[in-house]
Amino acid sequence: MTLPTPGRGPSVPSVSSSRGPNVVALGGGHGLAASLSALRHLTDRLTAVVTVADDGGSSGRLRREFGVLPPGDLRMALSALCDDSEWGLLWRDVLQHRFASAGAMHDHALGNLLIVTLWELLDDPVSGLDWVARLLGARGRVLPMAAVPLDIEATVLGIDPDDPGGLTTVRGQVAVATTPGRVIGVQLSPNDPPARPEVLAAVRDADWTVLGPGSWYTSVLPHLLVPELARALSRTDSRICLTLNLGQQPGETDGFSPEKHLEVLAAHAPELRIDAVLVDPSQIEDEASLVAAAQGMGAVLVTRDVAIGDGTPRHDPLRLAAAYRDLFSGSITLNA
Repeated sequence: MTLPTPGRGPSVPSVSSSRGPNVVALGGGHGLAASLSALRHLTDRLTAVVTVADDGGSSGRLRREFGVLPPGDLRMALSALCDDSEWGLLWRDVLQHRFASAGAMHDHALGNLLIVTLWELLDDPVSGLDWVARLLGARGRVLPMAAVPLDIEATVLGIDPDDPGGLTTVRGQVAVATTPGRVIGVQLSPNDPPARPEVLAAVRDADWTVLGPGSWYTSVLPHLLVPELARALSRTDSRICLTLNLGQQPGETDGFSPEKHLEVLAAHAPELRIDAVLVDPSQIEDEASLVAAAQGMGAVLVTRDVAIGDGTPRHDPLRLAAAYRDLFSGSITLNA
């Protein structure tokens, strides 16, 4: 179905696409929303590429009932890019609204329902997301990283207290994120999902690609496990910045140092070249080891205060934007 051009009524704000570098941001959930909230201050030429493996909450219920991509992380990315006008902020709040009831609608996000409605009408996930972006006056585009919904499978050590050295396979994003054992590695099911051609084109044409922050095994690494996308990232002429998290994530990266995060990334994507590793100084335990780990992936270590400063592990959008600005402007010397 082709939707008509919106008719009379309040005009939807439009955003110029001519300002700033061409940037692709990859991730999912709150981590991707954090990077988008920063990047939107620097450019309108922004593409968010979002994981599609969520199987919990409203997204999981809609995915199971309708066989669609999980819409929740896509909704969060769109909301992070909304226009700052009264129009954009109102529609952002509408998208993020969750119902509270004793019935079947409890905890559904209205934005998830709107996105799935457009997918049914248009039979095209990307067109549906583009319409929601237009409604929000979004400062950029949001794309799913793959054309089909995915499942994450993790190999986990020590789930069974009677067999601490035993390995168990855990399936599903929620299960992986909350597993009591230690995640050794992850893979996707299906293991060779088709990437969206729009995603591959965005990566090919980017000036900068930003990976992270986010849940390491369920939001960051999955992008590198889609073969077509992994090849595009390894061949792109764009610079790549890896943004490290502001702490360990219970159930996924307990006990991980920053260099351990890099070690895991390199093990899952040995062909990936990184140009910059961005880290808050509060996270550095052994600077020499972290510098060496970054250099092992071809990157320089960039240390900046990017935390929000209230003791919670959240990035401050303006501080993060300032760090990205320094990278994009060339004021930080990168390797050739």
